[in-house]
Amino acid sequence: METGLAYLDFDYSEDAEGHGSFDAMAAAAPAQFDALQAEVLRVLDWAHRSFGAPAPLEEGGEWDVELQGVRELATPLAVRYAAGRGLALQAEGPDTQRTTLTLTLSGTATFCDAFRQAFAF
Repeated sequence: METGLAYLDFDYSEDAEGHGSFDAMAAAAPAQFDALQAEVLRVLDWAHRSFGAPAPLEEGGEWDVELQGVRELATPLAVRYAAGRGLALQAEGPDTQRTTLTLTLSGTATFCDAFRQAFAF
């Protein structure tokens, strides 16, 4: 059995056919990206090992996946409230690179139940 997840925090939704979707988004600085990537791979490896290759649910698949990523530059800001003048924003350091991954797993009721059990969701 797998354990809980540190980076991926999934939201769950269900459609009229009883198929469920787990959606998660996580952003990581370069120092944390390897850990985020390992967690995404752990989830996908579990799904593949437990239910075979992904395939569209409307074609009879047990589960399917959508994975997206974006790399961006982030600048830490000091934000201060100035009464009557709005917010004062000031850069606090150099730009840092961040990578954001978005993961959506869709599956049958059987897949969704197994996912909840495997990842304590």
